[in-house]
Amino acid sequence: MHDEMTFVERLHNDLRNVRWPEPAVLRERARRRRRRAMVGAATAVLLLAAGPMIAGLRLGASPAAVPQPQASPSAYVEIPHEALVQPTDLTAMTDPPLGQAGFGELVQIDQLLPVCLEEQGRAAYWEPSRYSRSQTLLRASADGARRPADVLLSQDVYRIAPERVAGFFSRLDEVLAPCANWRSTGDVLWEDRIARAEADHRWEVADRDFAGDEAMLIRHTITATRNLDTGATREPPPPDTTAVLRVGDLITVLTLNRDAPDPELRRVATIAAQRLCTAANPPC
Repeated sequence: MHDEMTFVERLHNDLRNVRWPEPAVLRERARRRRRRAMVGAATAVLLLAAGPMIAGLRLGASPAAVPQPQASPSAYVEIPHEALVQPTDLTAMTDPPLGQAGFGELVQIDQLLPVCLEEQGRAAYWEPSRYSRSQTLLRASADGARRPADVLLSQDVYRIAPERVAGFFSRLDEVLAPCANWRSTGDVLWEDRIARAEADHRWEVADRDFAGDEAMLIRHTITATRNLDTGATREPPPPDTTAVLRVGDLITVLTLNRDAPDPELRRVATIAAQRLCTAANPPC
């Protein structure tokens, strides 16, 4: 189950909207890499897969280790499966959920944000959690074949220390502000050749406080990629939209299939907030 889970999450996080490599290559990458691979691994895969996004200038970059606060075992309260979005909450039929739980994971909103921050000489910081649970819901498939478009929902839930969770969204605003408009320059695979290219990345808060105690709808857009050697351009991918919301001491980050409109993401986020109520501290 763990190999299958990491394979699916690599599809969602690293290979959305890119050309599909050979299945054997993907399986081998999945075995070598954890599901929460940091930005360097993600951009390296994008480069190999000839996607429209630009590889980061410094491959292998990852957030600095964050010291974990000392706490008694009672502080690590498990997040039950029932607190996550359920297959019946979606409009499409799904296969059984794939998921895993963890301790001391760092809250991740977007894998490219640390690259943006580090290129500006800023710290790439993610909030530490006490306990986490993640899941992926795939479109029901009769033949077992998997494509990036089959990832209908990806959700991470994190339990944050009470003294930290209240200021989470203020700190998230501080992280997003320097990346409101960031030009990325690096190497891409362009018509079977490595070329220097650039594109502008923009992160913006499209909506707030639409679910739970606090919430953000974060939209990441990329302009057309320009080949600096030839002047040719490549069409931009559709924007990525992520819902981040808080219920008590729980933070959840969720995305839907790229084709899903924002109203559907808000609807699912509202359901996610309702389901988190019973597991939150304090409960709703």
